[in-house]
Amino acid sequence: MSLTAQSVWDNCLLFIKDNIQPQAYKTWFEPIVAVKLVDKALSIQVPSKFFYEWLEEHYVKILKSALHKQLGDTAKLVYIIKMENTYGNKQPFTERIPSSNRTGVKSQDVDVPFNNKSRELKNPFIIPGIRNVKIESQLNPNYNFENFLEGDSNRLARSAGMAVSSKPGGTSFNPLLIFGGVGLGKTHLAHAIGVDIKDKYPEKTVLYISAEKFTQQYIESVKKNNRNDFIHFYQLIDVLIIDDVQFLSGKSGTQDVFFHIFNHLHQNGKQVILTSDKAPVDMQDIEQRLLSRFKWGLSAELQTPDYETRISILKNKLYRDGVEMEEDIINYVAKHIKSNIRELEGAIISLIAQSSFNRKEVTIELARQIVEKFVKNTKREVSIDYIQKIVSDYFQMDVDTLQSKTRKRHIVQARQLAMFFAKKFTKASLASIGSQIGKRDHATVLHACKTVDNLSSTDKQFRKYVEDITKKLSV
Repeated sequence: MSLTAQSVWDNCLLFIKDNIQPQAYKTWFEPIVAVKLVDKALSIQVPSKFFYEWLEEHYVKILKSALHKQLGDTAKLVYIIKMENTYGNKQPFTERIPSSNRTGVKSQDVDVPFNNKSRELKNPFIIPGIRNVKIESQLNPNYNFENFLEGDSNRLARSAGMAVSSKPGGTSFNPLLIFGGVGLGKTHLAHAIGVDIKDKYPEKTVLYISAEKFTQQYIESVKKNNRNDFIHFYQLIDVLIIDDVQFLSGKSGTQDVFFHIFNHLHQNGKQVILTSDKAPVDMQDIEQRLLSRFKWGLSAELQTPDYETRISILKNKLYRDGVEMEEDIINYVAKHIKSNIRELEGAIISLIAQSSFNRKEVTIELARQIVEKFVKNTKREVSIDYIQKIVSDYFQMDVDTLQSKTRKRHIVQARQLAMFFAKKFTKASLASIGSQIGKRDHATVLHACKTVDNLSSTDKQFRKYVEDITKKLSV
């Protein structure tokens, strides 16, 4: 059987998929297209120069191993970078060979025409809090990369944010959508990117605004009959950061105007950064054309920080506040407050306040009292692992069986119920749920939820399953 570029690359992907995190695979390897195989040189197409550089810096060893496994030690990898200029016209392909395999192939430099460099920046639409001549960024300098600590839960989002701040509008992460639950650092990271851009590129106009305020401004512009001035103002921004974009849900007029602003910024090489409490695939009442644009760049999820990251966050907070605290107390707080960073820092602030105001020594007992109040006042969020255990126990099977590839009806139904309850009881995205329940994709989870809804209304026995498990999870 003769080898083809596709068959070789498919086999490489199987090897790569087994050796890296699912999110990293989805972000960095799914967009790659196998183009041609000449002798032992495999050509693959990547979306941008930045994409190529990232692969070279972070994944060159695994790419080399995968390719050598398929084609032998003399195999070479050629990157074909698909460049597009700001007006959407395709530029000639550029071939690049990894540094480990370079043979002097020349690459073309692509000059992108910008016609509006000399345009004077005016502020025809006066926004409350922003002066008429100079546009203030509305950024909080206290939210920076230095105090946004890296961990497994945020590594992709933080790395993408740093890449964007180094080359705003010049990476494949445009737009960059940061999503995740309450208190996980979405707003902090969005500000950090903006602050870093202003530091590196003082001439760029950066604006941070909440989707709620953006909507209020749009409504006001319609009332005053200056909608075009509103649009023109936002089209002049170099880096637009919109917080809580899910707030646009159901607001068709605001969505329409944002669609036109987004298109203009994107086409002119300007950077758009968005935050949301859910992934694009989970957003309700947002127009499809807008959702499709949200997916053009990178959607990076911020997850609940793990134990080690929580300890680092607490130590950093204490260091910044100039407070010393015993290691075992820090460990106790980190162990018992798992939900989000905001509550974690809130517990430490409460602990310091109690100690200062009441002149009490910070002890484990005091920490326990503070933590109990936080846990009691926080609605318990059931984990996906816990849901899988409850569902597996209910159907008298183990979790491995529930997650398996088998198509036996009773196992499939149990798996679908686990997905349904994970969507109902957690803030996890469909993709995250699928990844944790048998490595399925978001479409499988969506289908499972619809199936459970349908069977609940037509099958009496199945409805009893749902009611029983709901009771167990609500205890």
